[in-house]
Order: sequence, then structure tokens, then C-alpha cells
Amino acid sequence: MTPPSSFWFSSFSLVLLPLLVFLLVLSTLGPQQPSSLHPLSFASSLVQQPTSNNSILNGSSTDSSFLEAETDFFASNIPFSDAIVEKETPQHDMSKNKESEAVVKGNSKLERIEANLARVRSSIKQAALVRNLTSTHQDPDYVPQGPIYRNANAFHRSYLEMEKLFKIYVYEEGEPPIFHNGPCRSIYSSEGRFIHELEKGKFYRTRDPDEALVYFLPFSVVMLVQYLYKPESHKTDAIGRVVVDYVDVIAGKHRYWNRSLGGDHFMLSCHDWGPRASSYVPDLFHKSIRVLCNANTSEGFNPSKDASFPEINLLTGEVEGLLGGPSPSRRSILAFFAGRLHGYIRYLLLNEWRDKLDPDVQVFDQLPRGVSYMSKLRNSRFCLCPSGYEVASPRIVEAIYAECVPVLISDNYVPPFSDVLNWKAFSVQVAVKDIPNIKNILMGISQRQYLRMQRRVKQVQRHFVVNAAPKRYDVFHMINHSIWLRRLNILVRDFDS
Repeated sequence: MTPPSSFWFSSFSLVLLPLLVFLLVLSTLGPQQPSSLHPLSFASSLVQQPTSNNSILNGSSTDSSFLEAETDFFASNIPFSDAIVEKETPQHDMSKNKESEAVVKGNSKLERIEANLARVRSSIKQAALVRNLTSTHQDPDYVPQGPIYRNANAFHRSYLEMEKLFKIYVYEEGEPPIFHNGPCRSIYSSEGRFIHELEKGKFYRTRDPDEALVYFLPFSVVMLVQYLYKPESHKTDAIGRVVVDYVDVIAGKHRYWNRSLGGDHFMLSCHDWGPRASSYVPDLFHKSIRVLCNANTSEGFNPSKDASFPEINLLTGEVEGLLGGPSPSRRSILAFFAGRLHGYIRYLLLNEWRDKLDPDVQVFDQLPRGVSYMSKLRNSRFCLCPSGYEVASPRIVEAIYAECVPVLISDNYVPPFSDVLNWKAFSVQVAVKDIPNIKNILMGISQRQYLRMQRRVKQVQRHFVVNAAPKRYDVFHMINHSIWLRRLNILVRDFDS
């Protein structure tokens, strides 16, 4: 006969164990954790983020020496990232009240957007199978071709699809000068120019947030620093509070931030503190698309979701007089750099080469009186582009404008438009440890190879040019294309939490 205590223990176990299992299963099927900005509101969508650094246009590359500058192609057998593979999402019964009908209507619009993007992904993947150096698509303005592209056909297909489908919603909250504004005549001109072009509304902008593919947070980090940072204080909390408050406002007024936890939102900054400003909102840092000049992978830059864009120093706001240079046969200087001490890489460069007075490798911390910086650029075959305190340098675009082959000297830097452009074809990349060997490295590049690289610099120039009114394939459209690619790399789904 079973003792009474043992009987009650067995009965209790029969009831308790299934209950514990049920609670455990329920916890795994529950909604996502609430946003840190809104502890009372749960996420109302599913966003599948990429789990690797492969975007749609990324493929395996030939790890060739920078001396060979071999072409990288998109690998046709690279699988799509997990972000764009359909996964089962929770299904919910819909009641027939008006609120539920609105949810159904919202779902159908988003589903149509995602269906279009799925078609686009498939078309780009098919285009990537074409391994020709020249795109097979027709275009009255420009047909991408040559080894400057990782895959010309895939890029062209993607660009044409972007022109048809890409729509950006700019949140209207916020007032100038910190919001909807930015500098257009400085080292930060890339930031201001982009913001002003979006504000004009001629390209990509939509006033209907339900038809947008991405959502722009229109604050300028440059302006935040100018108006809120106390010099020499080394404190950025005031800047961070504005970013936190702004995301709090738009998340409270609109459903789109909480729908994706910021996954289909983007910020843009050419200031060194762009990454720091984004770090005050964890979802902005980890989930949103951050378009940054300071594209430093050691500081959290994630190429699968973040985009690198070029730092362009426009002192007058115009590019007239900056483009072009002498033919290669008239360039008498092997390599040139002029710039102040600014970070340890420049220190190593200046310390190694400044006092050698080598006529081939001319390195200055300050140019002699009467010597023109632009003249030196245009008379050089290679232009040295070392990082400063942060990885980006305006000298990369200065070199491209002057048709001088850029020499990138940096650690952990992702060059602009790397999804599309094969930087090995038109630039030289020198490791920091090889700074003492710069002359030998550059002298080792044959005349034939140099001429090929210089021609490619002239070809790639169109993608970095700033136009008063943007033209197809110029830097404004290339920045948008980088954002477009990141949006293709995620899948957003509504669900009724």
C-alpha cells in the first residue's frame, strides 16, 4: 500500500511537471522583448537580420596581391543570408472589428513591399550569374563595365531596381539647425549635402510612410556637436540625450520604429562621433542602418547592415576645378602626402618619410610657402591616404578627383561602396606595418599596371562626384544604393502581439 505522503507527492508531480513544461514552451513562443526606449510597448513585427557579412551583392573574392589588382566577382553559389530566407512567423486570428481590419490592411501593404523585394533579390541573384565584365542591361546614360566592379551586371540590375522602387520616409519631427540641416561647405559636406537633397524631395522621398522602404532619422551629428558639445570637456552625454529623446518621440508617434526595432531605419553621419552618437540607443547601434564615414570595424561598424560613405572636403561647396589632372607621363612625383599630425598612423608616416626629403616620396606636415597642394596632387602618380584619429580620410576622394591612384593606409577601414566596387582594381592598400616599405611597394608596380589603375580611377570618379543637381550614378545615388542594399538584406513582418 502506498503511503499517503508518497501518494500526494506523486499526484502533485503529475500536475506540476506538465504545468512547468507548458510555461517553458509559452515563454519561448512569446513576443520579443520590449524596446529599451518603451518598456511598456512590445515589438509589433519580426525583423530577420543577417547573420553573416554577406549582402546580396557580396561574393567570394580572389585574395590577390594589391600589386595585381585582380577582379573580384560576385560568387553565384553564395547563398543568401538568413535575413532574406523566408521563415515561419506567428499566425494570429483576426477579429472583424475596425481595429483588426486596419491591422490586416497594414499587413497587406507591407507584404506587397516585401513580395516586391523578394522578386528583386531573385533578379539580382540571377544577374550575378553573368560573369561578363560588362553589364547586359540597356542604359542610355551609363553601362557599368570593367574590373572596377565586383560584378557589373549584378550592380546594374540592382541600381535599375532601386530607381523604380526605393522610397525613403523622412521623419518631419525636429527643427533646424540640428534637424533637417547639415554643413555643405566643409570636411563634413557629404553629410549636409545628403540631408539637403533628401529635404528637397526630388529623389526617393515619399510623404506616405506606409509605402516607404526605409525611414530616415534627420539629425546631423555635426550640428549636434556644434551646438551641444562643450569644447575640451570630452563629454557627449548632451548629444546622446538628444538622440535618445528623438528616437523616443518618433517611436511614440509612429508605429514604424517599434515595428522593426529600427531595422529599416537609418542615420547618416560624417563626423568622427557618428558611431558614438548612435551608441546611446542600443537598437540604433545594433539594428539600424548606420551610414558612416567613420566605417571602423573595430568600433562596431558592421558591413552587413552599416554602410560606408565617402568623406568629401568641399571648401566652396562646389567641385569645379577639382576634377582632372595631367596625363600619367607628366606626373613626376611617385607618391605625395601633406597633412598635420593627426593620429598614430600619420605619426608613423611623418616620422618615417618627412625628413628623408626623398624626391620620389614627398611627405609634408606643412607645405613650403608658395607650393600648391592641388598641384602636388595632380603631379603625383600615387596619393597617400593615411587615416587620422579615425579611419576615414577626405584624401581618398581628393586623389580620385585628381586622377591620382589612392594608397589607403589604415586599419579596420571599410572603403565606400565596397559591395559594388572592387577597390583592388584602382587603389593600393598598404598595411600600417609596411609604411617603411612604401617606396619599394609602389616602385614594384609596373608601368603597365599603373596605367591600368589610373584609367580605372578616372572611370570610378563618376561615383564620387558631387553634383549641384544629382546625376545618375553619382555619389548621392551611390549612397542611396548602399542603403537600398542593406534594406534588401532584411525582412520585415507585421504581427499582432
